[in-house]
Amino acid sequence: MSELHKFIFDGLPVRGQLVRLTDAWQEVLRRRAANTQTGAYPPPVAELLGEMVAASMLMQGNIKFDGALVMQIFGDGPVKVAVAEVQTDLRLRATASVVGQVDAGARLPDMVNRQGKGRCAITLDPSARRVGMQPYQGVVPLCDEHGRDLQTVAEMIEHYMRQSEQLDTTLILAADEQVACGLLIQRLPVQGESNLSQSSVAREDDFSGQGGEGVEDDYARIALLARSLKREELLELDADTILRRLYWEENVLRFPAQAGAQGPRFACSCSRERVAAMLRGLGQEEADSIIAEQGRIEVSCDFCGQQECFDAVDAARLFTPSQDLPPATPAIQ
Repeated sequence: MSELHKFIFDGLPVRGQLVRLTDAWQEVLRRRAANTQTGAYPPPVAELLGEMVAASMLMQGNIKFDGALVMQIFGDGPVKVAVAEVQTDLRLRATASVVGQVDAGARLPDMVNRQGKGRCAITLDPSARRVGMQPYQGVVPLCDEHGRDLQTVAEMIEHYMRQSEQLDTTLILAADEQVACGLLIQRLPVQGESNLSQSSVAREDDFSGQGGEGVEDDYARIALLARSLKREELLELDADTILRRLYWEENVLRFPAQAGAQGPRFACSCSRERVAAMLRGLGQEEADSIIAEQGRIEVSCDFCGQQECFDAVDAARLFTPSQDLPPATPAIQ
């Protein structure tokens, strides 16, 4: 079962989260493998996307935000775009577009950032967005301030947090075909510092009495311990074991784990109604031309693989005013 664990270090301006995505992540891969047009992801792409999903879950769990957190990376390599989306209630979905050969052992620069054109965008899209309201979005390049290519998703997110949110963040990520997981350690803001879209669970004055040097020492010690966690340990060990091994000398206060119906789970928001709205946006002329050429319009969801088909009659109904439509035929009992 997929789980999200949150914890704080008693008396210290440091918090953490640990996520283990099992069934939810396996469902993402299963649906991709079942798509006869695309087939399964190459292993490096699956690892990349799994780490993005884990990181997105940690970031969504870290803020008070009613809406979707969408992480995208795009560039000029064989992975043109990869997307991970997590809703407020921890529903998730993810997809990647692969064009070309992905070599075994390929890393982030090989897949996305070959000519230095790769970007990471993180969008907060409110669920009740008013007319004219634009979602919050931060975009950073996939290289650091010295022009060095970022090698991993964890480096990418840490760089994003430093550039966009000014929060010291340590992130450890790992993914394979069974589990996508991550550990996040973050220094809480003290008085006068910013936080992620002013959405931190801590108030700015929570730790205003501590000196800056002490705050930095506490965070540095806990972050160093997090970085000692090996990839295979993160993939194989449960949350209790990981936290006990890393922080047995710290006073860790844990919140109830989020799992099951309240935890991370796969869900897609696509629907026939949304596809119909998209087709209306294309216009009747474009829809009619597709019908004339192919006999029907087929649209497949990149996230879940669900396919919707519209024949000539369906397409005509899309552009017929509701008052002009014939009454629906009652179902035969």
